[in-house]
Amino acid sequence: MDNRKLLPFVFIGAIALIVVVSLSSSLFFKVEPAERAVAFYTLTGKLDKDNIIRPGWHFKAPWTSIYTFDVSESKVEESMDVLDKNGLSINVDVSVRFTPMKDKIGEIQENFKSNYINVLVIPEVRSSVRQVMGRYTAEEIYSTKRAEVETSIKTETEKTLAAPQNNVIMKALLIRSINLPAQIKQAIENKLQQEQEALAYQFRLDKEKSEAERKRIAAEGEAQANKIVNSSLTPELLKMRGIEATQMLANSPNAKVVVIGNAKDGLPLILGNN
Repeated sequence: MDNRKLLPFVFIGAIALIVVVSLSSSLFFKVEPAERAVAFYTLTGKLDKDNIIRPGWHFKAPWTSIYTFDVSESKVEESMDVLDKNGLSINVDVSVRFTPMKDKIGEIQENFKSNYINVLVIPEVRSSVRQVMGRYTAEEIYSTKRAEVETSIKTETEKTLAAPQNNVIMKALLIRSINLPAQIKQAIENKLQQEQEALAYQFRLDKEKSEAERKRIAAEGEAQANKIVNSSLTPELLKMRGIEATQMLANSPNAKVVVIGNAKDGLPLILGNN
């Protein structure tokens, strides 16, 4: 067999292989485990937002565009200046953790493109922080109602991001720091210290009052007991108890001296060695 007849086929095969290899990046693509993707068909101008491409290797036409989204949990940290209820400027550092809804990335791509974090998440977080903190005073934000402020910001941001047109799940939102002007901060801290001292003083007063009340009740009880005992000690009872005691001593085998009392109801006085 003449090998020269095979040369055209070898040449064509080599060219085909080169074309396939050069186009492989346009024909095949990989979606990582923490990713989801959607396809945009250039020829028809349609975004296939309902068909979410899952992890793995996939084939596509060279003219089809693939938009890939990271669906793992993301985190952004923002520092911003806001105004409190009285118009005082406050600097706040906030961190938020979130993730896109895996089955809604087609709608996210349609509404916000792949840059949804800068277009949607960050502006909405900033807006919620400003709106909520504008309803409180600096003192409440800094100390007395900080947890309430943080909860309100989280609730409003979570509701906004999860709306049907946004499709983002917020995992957590934390106020990392609140920075006030030095004079305002010092004034608030002094007030809090004074309030704590007042509470401590009131606690001591209440404790002393309770102790005084306890002693009064104990004294009244003791006085009442003595009154009852005294009322029961009649002359006849005392005389009878004295006679009983004298009889017991007289019957004792120990040596003794008996002194007869001179009073009307006098009892003998018995003196002994023991």
